[in-house]
Amino acid sequence: MSKPCRTSLRTGFPGKRLWPDNSDMSTSITDYRQAIDHLPEGTTLVVHDVSWEDYERFLEELADRPAVRVTYDQGRLEIMSPRPEHEKYKCFIERIIIALADHLDLNVEPVGSATWRKKQEARGAEADTSYYIANADRIIGKRDIDLSIDPPPDMLVEIDATNESLSKFGIYSTLGVPEIWRYDVRHNQVHIYELRGNKYAEIPVSRFFPILTPKALADFIEQSKTRGQKAAMAAFRSWLEKRHKRGRVR
Repeated sequence: MSKPCRTSLRTGFPGKRLWPDNSDMSTSITDYRQAIDHLPEGTTLVVHDVSWEDYERFLEELADRPAVRVTYDQGRLEIMSPRPEHEKYKCFIERIIIALADHLDLNVEPVGSATWRKKQEARGAEADTSYYIANADRIIGKRDIDLSIDPPPDMLVEIDATNESLSKFGIYSTLGVPEIWRYDVRHNQVHIYELRGNKYAEIPVSRFFPILTPKALADFIEQSKTRGQKAAMAAFRSWLEKRHKRGRVR
């Protein structure tokens, strides 16, 4: 790497660290890869003073680890290894969004946990899953999306066990992402945020899916935990049909 980096390892529990935050290390990306491969679930590796070029090398090195989330904010690199439940909730919300799109006959292009970055801002992040909705037609057929010429995703989803995604909102604001869904695992709460100016404000319903309230989504996620995803999705589709028949959209 271009110069020594300061490194720390943060657990998913407030106040608990495995490495000191001010430890100086001169380590190759390959050595970091070995540490990442043994990163415990629910922990975050933090590396300071990382150049943009080394950030991109990290992304290349981790291309075969799609579950790992990489965030870069003007020299500060975070690599998070999610817990298994993280992926389970993400998959369920993805199913909800596809069902909503089918029900409302919306053109929705999912792009998964793609890396969204802008070199000129020296910022980049990976949400748990991302969607193009209003701009779906503009990216259909594109293999590579370049935010210097292409629009940002219309909506991101973050599964949040320890509030870590809130620190990424500044990055998403810089990238111009219009809407974020955040699922707070600990409290079983869904929060929806809309970009207003350069900050996010919480809103009562999604601008893209106004039929679904945050509370309703949280209730169906809770059902998926106790009844399983198949039963919860059947209940969700039934709920959609009933609301459609009553003509209630809020």
